[in-house]
Amino acid sequence: MKTVLITGANRSIGFETARQLIQQGYFVYLGARSLEKGQEAVHQLQAEGLYNVEAIAIDVDNIDSIKSARETLGKKIFQLDVLINNAGILGGMNQSPIDSDIQVFKDVFETNVFGVITMTQVFMNLLKAAAAPRIVNVTSGLSSLTLHSDPSWKYYQVKPAAYASSKAALNAFTITLAYHLQDTAFKVNAVDPGYTATDFNHHRGYGTVADAAARIVKAATLGPDGPTGQFFSDDNAPETGISPW
Repeated sequence: MKTVLITGANRSIGFETARQLIQQGYFVYLGARSLEKGQEAVHQLQAEGLYNVEAIAIDVDNIDSIKSARETLGKKIFQLDVLINNAGILGGMNQSPIDSDIQVFKDVFETNVFGVITMTQVFMNLLKAAAAPRIVNVTSGLSSLTLHSDPSWKYYQVKPAAYASSKAALNAFTITLAYHLQDTAFKVNAVDPGYTATDFNHHRGYGTVADAAARIVKAATLGPDGPTGQFFSDDNAPETGISPW
C-alpha cells in the first residue's frame, strides 16, 4: 500500500485530500499542528469507514517538530510515496507592500516557503526510497507573476503582498526542486486548488473543497509519463490546466 503524508490535513482542502486518497487505496499520515485535532480528523474519517489513516503532529514552522515527525514516521515505514505540502497561511486580508508590518511577511514566508523547504529536505530520504515518489506543493493562482502583470486578468486587482509573493517563491522552489530531480522517478509539481470556499478565506471562494482536493490528488497520483516541474491551475488556465509562472 502506498503512503502519503499531508501537512495541514485536519481540515478543509487538506482533510478532503486525505479522504480522497484513502478512497484510492493510499495510507494517509494526516499531519496537523495539534495531535488532538489530527486525531479528531482521523476519527471523522474512520466514522465514514475510511481506516487507512493515522494522525501525526507536525508544525511546519518548527524544525524540531518536523524532525520529530520524521523520526516517528521512520519507525512505521521505510519509504514515503507522496509528500503533499498543503499547510499554509494567508497572513490577513489586507496586505500592502508599502505599510504592512514586516513581521507579516516573515510569518507568511516561514509557513508557506521555509516550512515547505524544511519538510522536503527532512523527508527526502524516505521519499527517495520509494519507487515513484511524488511531491505536491499546494500553491495559489495568485502566485503567477505573468498574470499579475496582465491588467486583463480577472484577479489583477487582488494583490496580497505577503501571500502572493510567498507563493511565487514556493513556485520558484518547485521549479528548482523538479530540475534537480529530473533524472529520477520523482514528479514534483505545484498545484493551485482554485478559489475555494474555506475558513482560509472566510468562505469567499466559489469552488468546492472536493474539486480543490481532486486537483491535488491528480498531481499526487501521476503515472510514470506524467509531467514534472509544472504549475497546475484549472482556474488560471481552464483549457490547458497549466498556468503561466
